[in-house]
Amino acid sequence: MRPPRTPGTPDTDLIVVGGGPAGCAAARMAASVGMRSVLVEPEALCRTLHRIPALDNVLGGHTSGPGLAGTIAAELRSTELCRLALGRYATEVRAHDDRVTVTLYTGLRLTAPHTVVATGTGPRRPRDVPWITAPVGPALPALWQADATEAEGRTLLVLGGDRPLGTFLRAHPATGTRLLAAYPEADDYKTEEIRHDPRVVLLPVRHLTLHPPAARLLDRSGGHRTVTADAVFLNLGNTPAAPPGDLVRDASGHCPPAAQHPRVLVAGDLRSACFQRVMTAFGSGTEAALRAYYSARDLPDENTP
Repeated sequence: MRPPRTPGTPDTDLIVVGGGPAGCAAARMAASVGMRSVLVEPEALCRTLHRIPALDNVLGGHTSGPGLAGTIAAELRSTELCRLALGRYATEVRAHDDRVTVTLYTGLRLTAPHTVVATGTGPRRPRDVPWITAPVGPALPALWQADATEAEGRTLLVLGGDRPLGTFLRAHPATGTRLLAAYPEADDYKTEEIRHDPRVVLLPVRHLTLHPPAARLLDRSGGHRTVTADAVFLNLGNTPAAPPGDLVRDASGHCPPAAQHPRVLVAGDLRSACFQRVMTAFGSGTEAALRAYYSARDLPDENTP
């Protein structure tokens, strides 16, 4: 039996901020080595997986995001050493010499020897990118929100070449929807998987001026043209969603793990734009929890001098 908690005793062994694949993997691994954790998540566990109708790069036989999310949530809810704090979000993460303090929006402060921050990313809007000029008005929906049945036989203007383009097409292989994908040079490599799909018209641009449902394009050669669609959807990628406090950010807003305080471990999409995949999220969350375990017991890991 653990001794009773005193004012100087941490609330738990590990605080996990973020309940996506990386955060859930961290909490599950922590429990497997006997560490207690508190997982803080403002919405549902693995909520972003529900936006991925088709999966083709995860182990375990899951082919849809909602199916995988359900499996992860059920397993974590049965993990006795993990306490779920759902419907709550962190407003600050502070690292000290002997512990980390995570402050919740209610003002409650949680303490632990280490924290894993896996808050992922949030969607970019037209105002966040320099290559789009758009009127102020109602927020445009993201491509993952497009209803395939309603979109059947229609033409959709998609702003940005991010990977949900491929996800939409894989999830609906027989759809008659036509996608006009306008994207900047930085997205060129992202469009490779759908470049030869006859349902997609690629529109590489320097700039786009939006007047829904039409857009005025300045193409890479300096020419202008206007395109019209039945609806407009966003596909601009994501921006890091790190909580305020002592996290160290790079120029893009991501939080490189090696730059953080030793008691703050970063996992999942928050680390870098280069490794934003479900499988890499699982691995990074698991690794972060093990690093906390080794550190708490003064055990060396492979990167310890």
